[in-house]
Amino acid sequence: MIKPAKLVLENGTVFVGTTFGAEGETIGEVCFNTGMTGYQEILTDPSYCRQLVTMTYPHIGNYGINPEDCESNKIQVAGLIVREENVIPSNFRATKSLGDYLFEEKIVGIQEIDTRMLTRIIRDEGAMNGIISSVDLNETTLLNKVKIAPSMNGLDLAKIVSTKKKYLWENRKKKKTQNNGTDPPSPTSHLYRIAAIDFGIKHNILRQLETNECDIMVFPGDTTADEIMDYNPNGIFLSNGPGDPAAVTYAIEMVRKLLGKTPIFGICLGHQILALAMGAKTYKLKFGHRGCNHPVKNLRTNRVEITSQNHGFAVDPDSLPSKVEVTHISLNDNTLEGLCSKDVSAFSVQYHPESSPGPHDSRYLFREFINMMSEKTHA
Repeated sequence: MIKPAKLVLENGTVFVGTTFGAEGETIGEVCFNTGMTGYQEILTDPSYCRQLVTMTYPHIGNYGINPEDCESNKIQVAGLIVREENVIPSNFRATKSLGDYLFEEKIVGIQEIDTRMLTRIIRDEGAMNGIISSVDLNETTLLNKVKIAPSMNGLDLAKIVSTKKKYLWENRKKKKTQNNGTDPPSPTSHLYRIAAIDFGIKHNILRQLETNECDIMVFPGDTTADEIMDYNPNGIFLSNGPGDPAAVTYAIEMVRKLLGKTPIFGICLGHQILALAMGAKTYKLKFGHRGCNHPVKNLRTNRVEITSQNHGFAVDPDSLPSKVEVTHISLNDNTLEGLCSKDVSAFSVQYHPESSPGPHDSRYLFREFINMMSEKTHA
């Protein structure tokens, strides 16, 4: 049965809609994503931990949910906000509807609100906390709950979503095909050993590394530099993740100790942590970059890439030390989107070259990482 629900923002704005997914109450930072598709990947991306995600496209759920397209082992968002759910998906790969998926995972959502108005508020006033509730509809008490919720500034959320122990990545789809999901996969032998530091890593990053001839050992975000080097990796990958990068002090220190020892490639939060380890600073964006249609210019080639992005913080280009070169910038707002070290083998990008779903303009970055490791190996 459809029940009323409310979304209350920190600034006091109230949206009245109906329940979507599970009944209940949830608090988080309200953000918006401009992608027309990709809601399943967004829901399961650990970078969205503690966030209430608004989809700006009005009709969400058209192609349902399937097990293959998840970016982690569960839904990571705090809640979902849509204009309207499609309750009868149309796709041969679909195994359930979006609403059923949210209900099964106990994720609270709201629909039938003006998502255009909500997006304009966030764009004009900046990201802010909000609460979705279908169990308490008293606007005064809901607003009080929002006002005492912590802001994203200063929050280390990587420790929440990171793996608790290291593991060897094996492509789950490949494993199921080869062994019908019953036996452990046969050991592989690729050219490069990657130590992937998990701050909230997406599965498609691991798939891309695996496709590019890499064996990947995934380590917790609080692993020490000595533990990583004991693995004797050919390269180190710093993953995406949620929260304030400056709060992940243990990772910054770990990366600082690893600089110069072996090639390093960072994406999103990994990019920010690499920058902080090299002496730069980060800051919170007004409303973040989230969507799969963001233009980025590669300053080395002068080519423009259409990129997938999801970040609420950015690296301050004016704080970069002289040993760091800016390689990519956003054509929307000129924010820093990529950098590399001039004296050690390390580079990173703010956006998501694994881009699941697309676009695939930036997949070449994985090959650049491979080439960097190859040059180091054969030097």
